[in-house]
Amino acid sequence: MPAAAAARGPLLHQLRRLPAPRLAAVRRSSGMRCVSAAAGEGGRERRRSSPAYDGLLLDAGGTLLQLARPVAATYASLGRRYGLTKPEDKIMEGFKRAFSAPWPKTLRYQGDGRPFWRIVVAEATDCTNDDYFEEVYQYYAHGDAWRLPAGAHGTLRDLKDAGVKLAVVSNFDTRLQKLLMDLHVSDMFDAIVVSSEVGHEKPAPEIFKIALDQIGVEASKAVHVGDDETADKAGANAIGLECWLWGDDVKTFSDIRSRSLEARINAIDAHEEGVDDVLHVIGQLPDVTSPELHRLVELLQWHLADPVKGSICALQLQ
Repeated sequence: MPAAAAARGPLLHQLRRLPAPRLAAVRRSSGMRCVSAAAGEGGRERRRSSPAYDGLLLDAGGTLLQLARPVAATYASLGRRYGLTKPEDKIMEGFKRAFSAPWPKTLRYQGDGRPFWRIVVAEATDCTNDDYFEEVYQYYAHGDAWRLPAGAHGTLRDLKDAGVKLAVVSNFDTRLQKLLMDLHVSDMFDAIVVSSEVGHEKPAPEIFKIALDQIGVEASKAVHVGDDETADKAGANAIGLECWLWGDDVKTFSDIRSRSLEARINAIDAHEEGVDDVLHVIGQLPDVTSPELHRLVELLQWHLADPVKGSICALQLQ
């Protein structure tokens, strides 16, 4: 059954069950009046920015931040002056092996993350030259090494305009804050929670809770977007936080915008179509004094009080 039909069904059914004489007299004796706060195009415009979630949490590396060029190509090109000749496919194999290896310490990224990244670069390239490592490290400390996915800035702006609280939740080192500034998105976020700064890494529940506390949103009213099944999805779900996997559940920032806003819009539109039908029927009815009809008006008030509907109409019994 269409959503609009489901919304209008119970109330219209009760209205149509009433005898004709009683239908002929409801309005004046009930003292009911409807005040529409969203009539016309102005109301529809407001609905377009109504969010389905109060908060959006975003992973950084691999989700919000994408590499401007493949890591193996960067390692190889920067390493030529240091005598690096290892093929890019072998560099990538070493990088993946080192990056996914268990880390013996509590935090993979401590402070600037240099101890961890030094091991990764050496394993990937077989080059232990300190100057080479420093050049690689500094390369990734600048925004030019990264890019935002298409539509990211516009989506963040639209969600922020709609009242959604935004946060970055990332396993990253202290370079992240500068990178977000370089890419002109730092001021879009209400909170930027970095593992090296708060002492917790995903999937630990603490890092998600810190982010939610900073934006003032409950887990049940927020969604997290990240690219890692364990760190992002399992970690978020463990505290009752919904998670969309980047590249699977959502593939673009337009998808994030649609799922954050348009699902809400569709629910509101369907609900209001049903309410409009009910109000149209009642609006045609004259008055009668009847406990049954007063009860019907109370049911309509309850129907309009649905959170999806918000405060579009107020019914008053006088």
